[in-house]
Amino acid sequence: MSGFSSDWLALREPLDLAARDQAVEAAFMERVPSAAPRMLDLASGAGSTVAALKHHLPEDASWLLTDYDHGLLEVATSRWSTSGSGDLATLGIDLASDVEALPFSEVDAISTSAFLDLVSEPFLQRLVNCVVEAGKPFLASLSYDGRIGFEPASALDDTMRDALNHDQLSDKGFGKALGPGAAARAIDLFRSAGYQVVQGPSDWEIGPSDTGFLAEFLSGWSSVGVKYGASGEQVEAWRSGHLDQAGAGRFRCTVGHIDFAAFPGQGS
Repeated sequence: MSGFSSDWLALREPLDLAARDQAVEAAFMERVPSAAPRMLDLASGAGSTVAALKHHLPEDASWLLTDYDHGLLEVATSRWSTSGSGDLATLGIDLASDVEALPFSEVDAISTSAFLDLVSEPFLQRLVNCVVEAGKPFLASLSYDGRIGFEPASALDDTMRDALNHDQLSDKGFGKALGPGAAARAIDLFRSAGYQVVQGPSDWEIGPSDTGFLAEFLSGWSSVGVKYGASGEQVEAWRSGHLDQAGAGRFRCTVGHIDFAAFPGQGS
């Protein structure tokens, strides 16, 4: 599975927290027990989902965080030890091969953040089957959906967006990724299995004050643009132009994401 550095995750977390759809999270929380809920989080990274949800859960909530990257799980544990209550455990696991080994039937609810757009159709079907067979509520936050808009716009924006969306379909460790279509496909699978789904947008709204994030975001994106055929000079002019706009205080970028909560329907 492709990894992410703790520094990058820390840069994006404020944008993630601001973007999460509160109505979707509220619908999920209605299905979580009000006393001692047991939470399973998938692809937990440095614990962003816990940071987002812990204030909505009772103090006696317990978490099992799962990730392939043991270093990120150590970061999550350290964060929890300074600000958390209840219990937190971690499990290093290759979800691509071993997702069925997770204790879906032993927890009360399942969550994940910024993960589904990395996975393939076969893996997504396996994951949905695990959740549905256990009959648990599921929250998927911050799945990228392919929408990107800049203000002011530049001539290369569409080309760069298309390059990024194409790259999102490459193998991230789970086979050919669903990328921007992942959330819609997951929603279809849950509904076909008899689950109810509540969904809403969770777009990043990047402004001129997000300078640290923006520099890293545009730098990584520039490499993708060159990979898919844009010239280095064009891409550098695109990158530096948007950074100059941000420095002048007149930059906005919206990056589209989707949140959804899925839970057993009546009679399921």
